Amino acid sequence: MGNNRNKRLFKKGERIELTIIDLAFGGKGIAKIPTEDGDFVCFVDNTLPGQKVLASVDKCKKKHAECKLIEVLERSDAEVEIPYQLIPGAPYAQLPIKMQEANKKNTCLQLFKRIGKIEDIEDYYDEFLSSPDVWHYRNKMEYSFSAIRYDFDVKHDVDDFAFGFKHRGTWWMVENLDKDSGLFDAELENAFPKLKKFFMDANLSPWHPPKKEGFLRFLVARKSYAENKLLLNLVTTSSELAAFKMDEFVALLKEILGERFAGLLHTINDSIGDRIQATDGSCTLIYGSSKIVENLLGLNFEISMQSFFQTNPKCAEKLYQKVIDYVQATDQKQEVIMDLFCGTGTIGQLISSQIPDAEVIGVDIVPEAIEDAKKNAKRNGVNGLKFYAADVGKFLQEYPQYKGTISTVILDPPRAGIAPKTLKKVVYLDARRIVYVSCNPATQARDTEYLVSCGYQLKKVSFVDQFPHTSHVESIVLFEK
Repeated sequence: MGNNRNKRLFKKGERIELTIIDLAFGGKGIAKIPTEDGDFVCFVDNTLPGQKVLASVDKCKKKHAECKLIEVLERSDAEVEIPYQLIPGAPYAQLPIKMQEANKKNTCLQLFKRIGKIEDIEDYYDEFLSSPDVWHYRNKMEYSFSAIRYDFDVKHDVDDFAFGFKHRGTWWMVENLDKDSGLFDAELENAFPKLKKFFMDANLSPWHPPKKEGFLRFLVARKSYAENKLLLNLVTTSSELAAFKMDEFVALLKEILGERFAGLLHTINDSIGDRIQATDGSCTLIYGSSKIVENLLGLNFEISMQSFFQTNPKCAEKLYQKVIDYVQATDQKQEVIMDLFCGTGTIGQLISSQIPDAEVIGVDIVPEAIEDAKKNAKRNGVNGLKFYAADVGKFLQEYPQYKGTISTVILDPPRAGIAPKTLKKVVYLDARRIVYVSCNPATQARDTEYLVSCGYQLKKVSFVDQFPHTSHVESIVLFEK
């Protein structure tokens, strides 16, 4: 490597064995390979210090490579046995939860130092909010069918009926789910062998991703913890509808779930894209109701299969209460609270219920979400809210009268963060306080540097473990003028 400084150590797609020695933000394990020019660093998603792994090179630069995990060859000494099936979506399930939380806290603090340029971030650290339920906390799960199964014995894909989760890093092969994963609903997941047998006995073909053909594509499940009920959506093509006995499938679900079976939707999706929602097809209610109801901090929220809703509702209560605490962090009178990227209006409704004198404005670009927000607010009897289906940046331009009247702006953007132009318009509002909720602390740390440069001071930061056993963590930051 020393003789040719432009040469890359690895090629894209090359498989290498690595020993993980440290951890970076986002669940990226760090491995180092000695070279003539010093250590070459490899980052591998969803790995832990002490593991020996097989990884595939995704991007290779002169001094480092980004790699995808293929398989854990040797586990870390810190990992423990669990009574659930290991699945790709829970890479840290065998790591004690307190170690998971410590890793998330430490890597997030480092982000605010490195990207946000807040060297004394520990001085503003408030708390780490643990998930009330470490297991069976999710309220939505998506399962895939495939005619290509990953075989753990031969460590390769084989032609077979597969029903479960996509093998990590692949789009064509699926790992069978044979029992409870520990993340969603035990009763449903323990019945997966019975469901798989039903489909196979009926000679229904699973989707073949490379060939773009087959019948069975996805099973999506949503759960209400308040009602203890499940809403299901079976996604198929139209190719074998004549052979599919829907009434027998409904009867099987009733047998498995009993009174917990809230409803069944059937989506016909004939597009070749790997999506659940049909761009070329239909969605029909087959049985029961098309919606379920969840309760957060005393308010009820009606949720459809397509609605965005916090995946871990019990932990979301802790997150939202922390947001409300930050909104009320000082004794200043609340005039107008603007909830940007409001989704179905959950935060706004909770704030209105606890701060009844404030005027709350919710803005989101998705019209269906705003309609759900209005219906939920009416159902909950929450007044003082106004919801607008609009682009956040354009909305702020169209309503300049709010400048100088806004006490608090609440930001809860998607993972990509806030577009720079939109963030400038947020600053232009001249709100006394900004409460910024993020599911990606890296983009939040980036935006922190800009907000500080515009005269806002970081006052408090908390982290929330919304997704135990994964690398994901949410953060809440309070800024004040």
